[in-house]
Amino acid sequence: MSVKVKQLTKKYLTQKAVDNVSFEAKKGEVLGFLGPNGAGKTTTMKIITCFIPQTEGNVEVCGFDTATSPMEVRERIGYLPEHNPLYKDMYVKEYLNFVGGLHKVKNKKKRVEEMIDRVGLGREQHKLIGALSKGYRQRVGLAQAMLHNPDVLILDEPTSGLDPNQLVEIRKLITDLGKEKTVIFSTHIMQEVQAICDRVLIINKGQVVANDPVEALQQRVTGSSVVTVEFLEKTQKGILSKIPKVKSIESLGENKWKLNSALDDDIRKSIFDFAVQNKLTLIGMKKEVYSVEDVFQELTK
Repeated sequence: MSVKVKQLTKKYLTQKAVDNVSFEAKKGEVLGFLGPNGAGKTTTMKIITCFIPQTEGNVEVCGFDTATSPMEVRERIGYLPEHNPLYKDMYVKEYLNFVGGLHKVKNKKKRVEEMIDRVGLGREQHKLIGALSKGYRQRVGLAQAMLHNPDVLILDEPTSGLDPNQLVEIRKLITDLGKEKTVIFSTHIMQEVQAICDRVLIINKGQVVANDPVEALQQRVTGSSVVTVEFLEKTQKGILSKIPKVKSIESLGENKWKLNSALDDDIRKSIFDFAVQNKLTLIGMKKEVYSVEDVFQELTK
């Protein structure tokens, strides 16, 4: 139930939309797939879902090669494209029954009802898709992607057009799905990445520039752990250098300092003990945590 991408390249004449990309998405995790516009995200997703062929490299979905076994791959993937293609002249329930027929879903009626309930389409199920708001159309797209109970979900901007209340519901749904399936999730909303994703893959100009757990991305910006401290009394740089594991010190004002240590070292207890031993009043201490947005901007400038 995993997705394995090895040395994937896609060329359009002389231009490389995807350039030697390799990564793996495993069952039980939500992989955030990030990149600026034109970076190659959607092209990669289309190759994984067998919409377009690659120029070079290999893609395996649940052990099946996209080039030699595309039908087997499609059976195991649920795909919500960025531009959600729906039949606007069909009713919601009618459309989902139609999709269930294409996938030869067993107990189709029951499964359609389950999906309508799970994505919150109960009140809208008898409406024409063309009469729905963008947020509810996204829910229809999510329902059709999950209808045949695929092992892998590829979601390209799935929360586009949702209001704040809908966002909370769909985020929880994606998080729950990530516990039992392989989910590759593309978005431009960085808060969603921190709320939903277990790991983040950042692609820029067709190449992978980061592939890390969310909490490990800080290393991509600083390479160190940073703690900001403030004392009530006047302090000197020389005495602060006695704090164990402090590598460098930067003054931020009269009694305020930025202390750097190795990334794996948490020096906050040492700072507290140092203040007590030297009879200093510690009025502020904060460990700097860089957001996914900070890392994204740094790596895709």
